[in-house]
Amino acid sequence: MTAPASTGQLRMVRAADSLDIDLDALQGLWSEEQYLALARQTNRLIEFTDGVIEVLPMPTRKHQAISLFLVLALLAFVQPRGGAVFYAPLRLRVRPGAFREPDIMLLCDARDPRNQNEFWLGADLVVEIVSPDHPERDTVEKPRDYAQAGIPEYWIVNPLDETITVLALEHDVYSTFGVFRRSEQAVPRLLDGFAVSVDAVFDAE
Repeated sequence: MTAPASTGQLRMVRAADSLDIDLDALQGLWSEEQYLALARQTNRLIEFTDGVIEVLPMPTRKHQAISLFLVLALLAFVQPRGGAVFYAPLRLRVRPGAFREPDIMLLCDARDPRNQNEFWLGADLVVEIVSPDHPERDTVEKPRDYAQAGIPEYWIVNPLDETITVLALEHDVYSTFGVFRRSEQAVPRLLDGFAVSVDAVFDAE
């Protein structure tokens, strides 16, 4: 069995700017410490689950336009109330041995001890913008992870069908709080008084 890469080998992977050179041979063998060492040495978005590393695709301009619009809207609402909103790249540890890179993370109280510097230990609300390369990552896999992490609310912003699905945690599993479409206002369960136009989200430039 091939041994996991050392820190020196991780530097070599980054220097080659080709994160997939050695990943296949080492899949299932990476430790959490080695994943974090790799994450510190690259500007690529990478996620980690039980020894397996996944390199995420580079976001498109449209993806970033939607993300920026939502970050600014949420920040304008939450920050005056003492909350915090951050956007990728910033890791979220969903459990020991598993890290995700949400598009947007929110805490209602910026002093929450989960608000750590290198990675967050949880969130009150997470937003993912569905990637066309692998929609199931955001619509099937991540709801399972975020529910396991105890995150009260998860938004799936899907440019493929122009819907915003708000999932609320109920007894350790998500239930659908609402599916919002064009001409509607998307509203969370968690943030009383907040709403965002679905048209404005998907028309963001």
